[in-house]
Amino acid sequence: MAHGVTWQKSSFSGGQDGPDCVELAIVNDTILLRESDTPHRVLSATPAELTALIRHIRATAPSAPDLGPLS
Repeated sequence: MAHGVTWQKSSFSGGQDGPDCVELAIVNDTILLRESDTPHRVLSATPAELTALIRHIRATAPSAPDLGPLS
């Protein structure tokens, strides 16, 4: 599923050349996520599932940074 996919690194992951990067790609209506140091492990989620996860993390994290609104 993740072969031939164009991955984009998060700007919150220590820069484009850092070893600790979260990467994402979109294939059809599915969001793919992976860590750059373990690219063979890929998580997939729908936009609604990822939104729910991020909202849960923000609501329960002891000191979550304000990264702006989720649309």
